[in-house]
Amino acid sequence: MTFHQEAIWAIAALATAGVIIQPFRVPEWVWAVIGAAALVLTGLIPLTMAETGLLKGGDVYLFLIGMMLLSETARANGLFDWIATWAVNHAAGSTAKLFTLVYLAGVVVTMFMSNDATAVVLTPAVFEAAKKAKADPLPLLFACALVANAASFVLPVSNPANLVLYDGALPALGSWIRSFALPSLLAIVTTYGVLRLMEQSHLRQDCISQVGTTPLTLGGKAAFVGIALTALLLVTVSAFDLPLGLPTALAGIGTALGVSTLARRSPIALMRDISWGVLPLVGGLFVLVAAVESAGVVGVLDHLLQHAANTDLVATAWGAGTLLAFISNIMNNLPAGLIASETVAQTHVSRLVVDNLLEPDPKVFEQYQPVVIHPSLRRDGVNGDMDWYCPT
Repeated sequence: MTFHQEAIWAIAALATAGVIIQPFRVPEWVWAVIGAAALVLTGLIPLTMAETGLLKGGDVYLFLIGMMLLSETARANGLFDWIATWAVNHAAGSTAKLFTLVYLAGVVVTMFMSNDATAVVLTPAVFEAAKKAKADPLPLLFACALVANAASFVLPVSNPANLVLYDGALPALGSWIRSFALPSLLAIVTTYGVLRLMEQSHLRQDCISQVGTTPLTLGGKAAFVGIALTALLLVTVSAFDLPLGLPTALAGIGTALGVSTLARRSPIALMRDISWGVLPLVGGLFVLVAAVESAGVVGVLDHLLQHAANTDLVATAWGAGTLLAFISNIMNNLPAGLIASETVAQTHVSRLVVDNLLEPDPKVFEQYQPVVIHPSLRRDGVNGDMDWYCPT
């Protein structure tokens, strides 16, 4: 390996470590941008390569913009709070039933609004509703966390990483459903069953059967209609095998403006509450992956994957998916998915291998904004100050 390649590897590794660890409480997007800028400023990669890397993520940026606008519009107009309160009031004082309703709500939200919406927006609403109902919130938080993982590949829109792994060329909806309907169902049911079994002692407790509820506002109803129409639009677009980014962005912008007008709220205020840092994070990671690719790592992986696929395709599919799951636990799943995407794009391996790489995000517990659990809620071996956070 040449000094040039070693330098690229070193900067990419340090930047990725910054994204994961976030030293000095500096947001992860800053480390991704610093790493990308360092590669260009030191001359390790040409500016044209960085521009190509940035532009390659165009569909992903548009998809994220649309979904963030939809999620924030729904949150700001109380839709997720209303859903959480509805679950409490229909649980009839049973924490176990409340757990099931929250899990099902998480399935629907993840399916049509992506796992980030479940993780970032639904979870805090569920936590607040659990406090009002005097229910143990931890099983409900676990339900949100794990269903955001289990249901993240029901539809192409269920996880932004889906767009990354297929390099923007998602399979048509019919082909997607044939591949992932049964695995998704098994993942959702198995996750529910295992979590329900593990939390059964805490789910036997009763909770308040009715909590105060505020009728859904005009803005909340409009947000729901906007989300439903967007879901219908994206399913239709996916059925015709078209890119999802631009339709999602246009739907998000239209819904945000329309709901803000009806609710007589400033759309500027709504936009200020969105975590826009995810966009430079993704852009920086695209540049880092482009640099690592130029350093030869994708070529090595390409050779290994092609040789393995020629030897035993089924074993390669299972092995590649398992390996990517472990790597995603060590590093952020987005750069891991980007490298995997570049590798399969060059190798032209069977769709079976690519489908097996589309694993649910193993780092789902890193998808939460800070939510401090009161010390009175701590369990044996569980720190009462445990937090849930969401870098993306």
